[in-house]
Amino acid sequence: MPIEPIQRTSGLVMTRPRRGSAAVLLVACGVVLGSCAGAPATPVSDELVRIEGLGALAFPNSGSDAAQTDFVTGVLLLHSFEYDRAAEAFRRAQGIDPDFALAYWGEAMTHTHPVWNEKDVDAARAVLDRFAPTAAERLERTPTERERSYMRAVDVLYGAGEKAALDTAYSAAMAELAAAHPDDLEARTFHALSILGLSQGDRNVPSYMEAGAIALDAFGRNPEHPGAAHYVIHSFDDPTHAILAMEAARAYAPMAPDAAHAQHMTSHIFLARGMWDDVVEANINADGVVDRQLAAAGLPATNCGHYNDWLQYGFVQRGELDRAVDMQQACLADASDPEQPEARRRGATFSSANMRNWYLADVVDGQSVVAVERADLGDAPPVARMSWAWGDGVAAVHRGDLASARTHLAELETIDAGDALAWASPYVPVWRGTLRAWIDRAAGDLDSALGAARTAAEYEASLPVDFGPPVAYKPARELEADILLEMGRSADAAGAYRTSLGRTPNRLSALAGLVSALGPDAPEAAPVVEQLRALLRHADSDHPARASVGG
Repeated sequence: MPIEPIQRTSGLVMTRPRRGSAAVLLVACGVVLGSCAGAPATPVSDELVRIEGLGALAFPNSGSDAAQTDFVTGVLLLHSFEYDRAAEAFRRAQGIDPDFALAYWGEAMTHTHPVWNEKDVDAARAVLDRFAPTAAERLERTPTERERSYMRAVDVLYGAGEKAALDTAYSAAMAELAAAHPDDLEARTFHALSILGLSQGDRNVPSYMEAGAIALDAFGRNPEHPGAAHYVIHSFDDPTHAILAMEAARAYAPMAPDAAHAQHMTSHIFLARGMWDDVVEANINADGVVDRQLAAAGLPATNCGHYNDWLQYGFVQRGELDRAVDMQQACLADASDPEQPEARRRGATFSSANMRNWYLADVVDGQSVVAVERADLGDAPPVARMSWAWGDGVAAVHRGDLASARTHLAELETIDAGDALAWASPYVPVWRGTLRAWIDRAAGDLDSALGAARTAAEYEASLPVDFGPPVAYKPARELEADILLEMGRSADAAGAYRTSLGRTPNRLSALAGLVSALGPDAPEAAPVVEQLRALLRHADSDHPARASVGG
């Protein structure tokens, strides 16, 4: 069933996009550009609405002409997970047209974050209640059946009951809406996103493949749709499937340069494929957007956070350890900077630990005398304390202080992980096992070290592949390979390195270890040596991996 066109008082009509059409267009606020708050739209055809810097979509609705730019801006920002900015845009649309049902739907949708397993039911219900106090009254005030389907779905999402059951019911409602309106790419993309949320923050491969297939179809029909590109990336951001999202990853950042999350999201695919130059560029761009927004709000720039974490990991993988240390130290300073907002200081405690640990996991003995200062943990959550304990232990091993390393291992094993962040808590046994293995190895008990590393590696292999820099900090299979190499079991080490690289492609330390295990002059090592040489072109002049490839 095609989307019913909505006739506007200005005579403009938004109609459904044609399959395969790459043309995009502007629907103005009324007929005069610049008369609305928010980014200006640009006219290009008679189908899609493009908001400069955010992308393009078609979302026919019965709101007033004057509210359209703010509404579409909100939907585009919603698709790029720029939730606060999206909510502001939807509220502007409500201010222009208080009877605009979908403007309230949109603001309510900013309070659910399916991929992150987050939902604020009370905040969303408060938004919906501003439109009308009951679901029945909201439907009565919503003019078209298609729009009523969106309102029914959002009331299901924020109904009474357990989150998982409500998420499942909401996804079914979006599937029904998409089936009734197969040319409505908003129904299709929000359905795809709902599927990604069904596993409550975990990667369920069949569900992710289903969501990815829907998003790929939408991306093919509108290559400027930020939600389509975004959800393709989220569906396939693991080493096995990332190749399927390369086109979307290349398209997403240019289509939405004003969305920091869009700039960063491309690196989910680049990191899954070990493309470190692209990871660095994407997160420099994302951080730049954030810094500009903070400056406009009169707030200080931040040296921490998700985008900076990924950027620092990219520097480590390019062998730029000096830059990685500088980033970690700047982030650590944010943790005690009174100019930083309190929430940001708390986040800096964990962010600086992540940066330090990715650095410590990849350096060799004697290089880790820097970046070992511990932040004031204050009331930091258990996961931050455990992260710092792991890094303190590894740093102590590198310094040759095994007594301190054992103290930190005991601390790591004592902290209750029950309140750890959901995405980090599964990796606590890996943190404990790898630190234990590192200590035993340094003490000369290689058999015990190998057993601890192998146990941790088998456990880690049972977990879904995590997107992004390894939550384990040091992949346990890679550490197992390091120990095998030290034991003189080169063939076994080479196999373990290759297995580890399958889960974390193009990691510098694993490639250097594989070259050592194969022998740099062995014919089978030649392609790995070339891969490592390409990786090291940005590396510090004294990076030890340079010795593996002849300087």
